[in-house]
Amino acid sequence: QTILILQFRFYIYRLLLPHNEILQGVDFWQPNSATLICQNATVDVHVKRNDTRGLHARLKQEHIDYRVFISNLQKEIEKQTGYRSSRKRRSESQYDYEVYHSLEEIQSWMFEMNRTHTDLVDMFSIGRSYEGKPLYVLQIGKRSRHQKKAVWIDCGVHAREWIGPAFCQWFVKEAINSYHYDSVMRRLLNQLNFYVMPVFNVDGYDFSWTTDRFWRKTRSKNHKFHCRGVDANRNWKVKWYLSLNAFWCDEKNGASSHPCDDTYCGPFPESEPEVKAVAKFLRKYKKRVKAYISIHAYAQMLLYPYSYKYATIPNFNCVESAAHNAVTALYSAYGVRYRYGPASTTLYVSSGSSIDWAYRNGIPYAFAFELRDTGYFGFLLPESLINPTCTETMRAVKAIASGLLKKCETDRDKFPYI
Repeated sequence: QTILILQFRFYIYRLLLPHNEILQGVDFWQPNSATLICQNATVDVHVKRNDTRGLHARLKQEHIDYRVFISNLQKEIEKQTGYRSSRKRRSESQYDYEVYHSLEEIQSWMFEMNRTHTDLVDMFSIGRSYEGKPLYVLQIGKRSRHQKKAVWIDCGVHAREWIGPAFCQWFVKEAINSYHYDSVMRRLLNQLNFYVMPVFNVDGYDFSWTTDRFWRKTRSKNHKFHCRGVDANRNWKVKWYLSLNAFWCDEKNGASSHPCDDTYCGPFPESEPEVKAVAKFLRKYKKRVKAYISIHAYAQMLLYPYSYKYATIPNFNCVESAAHNAVTALYSAYGVRYRYGPASTTLYVSSGSSIDWAYRNGIPYAFAFELRDTGYFGFLLPESLINPTCTETMRAVKAIASGLLKKCETDRDKFPYI
């Protein structure tokens, strides 16, 4: 039986459809494209209030049942952006890690962390966004004369996934505060550097606060269409060309060549200055960076390459073991279960992803987390769930990082070009 999840103002449907045509003109949440709908899999979409009457008629014609999950979606949005969420934001001692923060607040917090923790924190910019905003990164780790292995963590690639930046802030706070009493964290910060980018897609994230809560892409302009933005997780240079004149970017591979689609891959790889800046940084330090971690939402999954094809990575045993240890550590906090495996088979096929690019460029451990939940709240995860979500994810990231300090039979020279 098909289940329809209905929400006030925006209507979110979870259903199995015989014909994708029923969902023309809707915004896909999970999966993020109609072409990725599989048999016996749930689908989450949202529709503007004015468009619901026609959709109701089509759903009734197809005998699809529905039930209400959230009676007032606008109220849920306002809970995360209103006055209540602006408490305790002005100084580090009062900073509230259990509310969502705007871009301005996050960047001010980064400056404060850099100012007050000079022994463990170093802040720098790796470039500027399309709109000219600085792309800030925090390096977390004990200063050392020796070259240390490094872990890259980015959050906020997709603007509407607010739990991502919340986790990056949580990670920095926990790493710094627990350094003196947690032997595991002290060992990690002594032997590793963590490059943490709390907001990757700064323009899109800012736009999701000021204008459209469910915006996903960057904010770059397209000269031929009025639509703006590129999917920053489809813009990486991984198997972009089948031939000199043919794009790999197509709907069969979870990306779109149309600028108005949420999965638009862009006019060319690294067309987005945000992607280009991170790629440039990671290429520069690829001999140091041993793990790449990108934080997304939602699905409760831990994914690793490949995204663009159904194939097994050469160091599968090492990566699979790391993923298993991570989800086991995560489960130990609150009993939340995560699925894990190759992105193509565990979630869906997608070309131009950052984890495939990172792996292709010699980073042996490349992971994408899809944090809570599995669809009840979707991108509107309540602030009350920030603490448990970040606490359990912290355990998983620590497990991955700890694994880097141990030996696993992986030969960098055997990494094939994807």
